[in-house]
Amino acid sequence: MVISLIGYMGCGKSHISKILSDKINFKLIDLDKEISRRNKLTIPEIFEKKGEIQFRKLEREALEEILASEENLVLSLGGGTPVYYNNMEIINLNSKSIFLRASVGTLYERLSKQKEKRPLIANIADEDLPEFIAKHLFERNAFYSKAQFSINTDSRDPEDIVQEIVEKLYL
Repeated sequence: MVISLIGYMGCGKSHISKILSDKINFKLIDLDKEISRRNKLTIPEIFEKKGEIQFRKLEREALEEILASEENLVLSLGGGTPVYYNNMEIINLNSKSIFLRASVGTLYERLSKQKEKRPLIANIADEDLPEFIAKHLFERNAFYSKAQFSINTDSRDPEDIVQEIVEKLYL
């Protein structure tokens, strides 16, 4: 079984996926880290040197290969992954998809502290960040909402979120 965690950057996918994979003893794959490993470049370097379109192609190739796996996996996806090609369709066909929802306020609070690590927001002024997040989230929610399960992460302990995932999936 593959469990795919989706949601906007800053919603907690990386953190929750680590705790979840440890709890249920599934292998953990972070899609962005896998793309970086395969290309021997960081995600910001891929964006800078090859552009977003090429990044999305690399992302799709890695996604298809991972979803074809027979292993038990927790897959932490990039925030944009569900939006491109028919990625959300293949995610739902080949895994249990879980949307980790967070409010604009929560996302702003988390992302404003880590802008330099995030190519999409690195050059956005702090005062413009909430509006950017809200607009971006509005565009992406149409894709995120296609997930099989949805879990609110605002003001919640990560262990509680993981427990809810385990219960929803009957693990």
